[in-house]
Amino acid sequence: MPTVEFTALLVLATAMSFSPGPNTTLSTALAANHGLRHSMRFVLAVPVGWSALLLLCAGGVGALVVAVPALRWAIKAAGIGYLLWLAFKLSGNRRLAEADARRMQVGFWQGAALQFVNIKAWLLALTIVAGWVIGREDSLQRLAVVLPVMAVFALSSNLLYAATGALLRHWLAHGSRLLWFNRAMALVLVLTAAWMVTA
Repeated sequence: MPTVEFTALLVLATAMSFSPGPNTTLSTALAANHGLRHSMRFVLAVPVGWSALLLLCAGGVGALVVAVPALRWAIKAAGIGYLLWLAFKLSGNRRLAEADARRMQVGFWQGAALQFVNIKAWLLALTIVAGWVIGREDSLQRLAVVLPVMAVFALSSNLLYAATGALLRHWLAHGSRLLWFNRAMALVLVLTAAWMVTA
């Protein structure tokens, strides 16, 4: 892959991976409410699920999703519903003890599955496959470069957001800070769901 194309891939990966979205919001919220250790299952699930999504798009499933509007709407509806449910669960936690008692169960497999109903993940996967992989003579070699790069970015961004959430944990333990933090994170999830309606 030429240096110019690889640089463009890194710029896109940075912009998309480190901008707020469902994955980074959940990584932050899980670590802030339950600690970094609890959030690691989700953090590790994101690159695994996203890599599987990228492989499916490279294999032609992405073209099917684009070609069949009903399928795209089904994915969006599932994603919107799941994000709104997570926002509801998150918004009620007022104290760390309460958060621990009502632990949000977003484990490894749920984190991996979330990628398949995350329209931002689909758009990124389709963009990368169309721009860097499909229609090239060396498509398999390109996929072998793109896949680990994107997995590293997915892991790095979610780990950074989770570490930030974990660092805020003790500060959030005072007064109603956790409640307002959780409501802000829930609002980000709701806004993401609203964006998905129009995307």
